[in-house]
Amino acid sequence: MSQEPRDADAPAGEEAAAQPAPSAGESAGESAGSGLRSQAGAEPTSEALEGELGEDLDRAAGDVARAAGDVAKAKDDVATLTNDLQRVQAEFLNYKRRVDRDRELIRENATYAALAPITEVLDTIDRAREHGPLEGGFLAVADQLERVVAGLGLTKFGAVGDPFNPALHEALSHIGEDPEVEVTTCKVIAKAGYRIGDRVVRAAQVLVVDPASTPAETSPETGTETGPESASDPGTEEAGTSQPEE
Repeated sequence: MSQEPRDADAPAGEEAAAQPAPSAGESAGESAGSGLRSQAGAEPTSEALEGELGEDLDRAAGDVARAAGDVAKAKDDVATLTNDLQRVQAEFLNYKRRVDRDRELIRENATYAALAPITEVLDTIDRAREHGPLEGGFLAVADQLERVVAGLGLTKFGAVGDPFNPALHEALSHIGEDPEVEVTTCKVIAKAGYRIGDRVVRAAQVLVVDPASTPAETSPETGTETGPESASDPGTEEAGTSQPEE
């Protein structure tokens, strides 16, 4: 008896029944994979989150501490550099002042050394003027010389009637007293003085007079000398006078 061909429209259940059943090993692998997938997809616990957050905070605190240390060190470096800069600047200013002062002093010394001998020539011109007015070429030379030395800072001082000043005048002699003066006064100028700025090149040579002294008065009763300063105080005498009783 011949077999009939299977119908293409057979039910799906029959095809599934016709396929071989999975083995035991394949079933165990599928179970293990399902378990791993379930664990990987599970949400982390609160304890794990707190631990991770604590670690992050510790790392952040360490970074902040290191940054604060770097800032403090940078401030110290800036302060040190600022102090060094200020010290160098002060030293430079002091050096510049010393150089300027020394340069000015050298210039004054050179001018002083050059003009000091010329004062004798100026004295000769002054003595010539005492004998009469200058004329001709001598007058032109004298005027030009005086202009040149004045331009270099040399100035003349010393005149009749000036109060005597030991820093500016050299007293050659005292020639008596003068009731018209109140302090020792220059009466005669033998040689004029010269100076450059505040520096005296040569003191003026002068003859001086003193103020007239007040003669002392002798009391006829006590025989002591009395003057205007030793006169009794009128207020004291009035205080010592007894008043008559009424």
